[in-house]
Amino acid sequence: MEVAVLNKAGQETGRSVELLEQVFGIEPNDHAIYLDVKQYLANQRQGTHKAKERAEIVGSTRKIKKQKGTGTARAGSIKSPVFRGGGRIFGPRPRNYGFKLNKKVKTLARKSALAYKAKGNSILVVEDFTFEAPKTKEMVAITGSLKINDKKSLIVLPEENKNLYLSARNLKNTQVLTVNELSTYQILNAKTLVLLEGAVKKIEENFTL
Repeated sequence: MEVAVLNKAGQETGRSVELLEQVFGIEPNDHAIYLDVKQYLANQRQGTHKAKERAEIVGSTRKIKKQKGTGTARAGSIKSPVFRGGGRIFGPRPRNYGFKLNKKVKTLARKSALAYKAKGNSILVVEDFTFEAPKTKEMVAITGSLKINDKKSLIVLPEENKNLYLSARNLKNTQVLTVNELSTYQILNAKTLVLLEGAVKKIEENFTL
């Protein structure tokens, strides 16, 4: 699949890149995508929820009423879950929601997500650029030129660039990531995928090993 290379003003440079069929042209695997997105969302959960159970409640251990003759059910502790202020039955405990996923499944999921974007013509390739200092105004101008300022977009860099990251940090619809930080969830969550020219080569290298 051939995609024209744009400059940061949104104009064609007269050059194009051939997106590798092994990465951007595969038959997407929906189940691999499901598993990778599920793992990503599970890893976002803190899992710090906690409720006190009966044994953890601070209170008197005195028997609160006599065993027989009251006409009601027997009760031995004010900490019982049936009373207000008592412990909770099978309450939540701190836990880790993460689970293991094979590396090959994760790679297949990312390639499938990229294939969906390629099929939907949602990939823009832009020649490499950088800023001398963080400038949100300049990033707004670029997203406007590329006509992506009104929709969710993901700009993928070949390597870390602090100035570009800081320039886009306050933009509601724009996220900046490096190739190594890419996840299936973030690829699919963006309406438009903006790949810097250097990032295309690095993606292909990473996913064809």
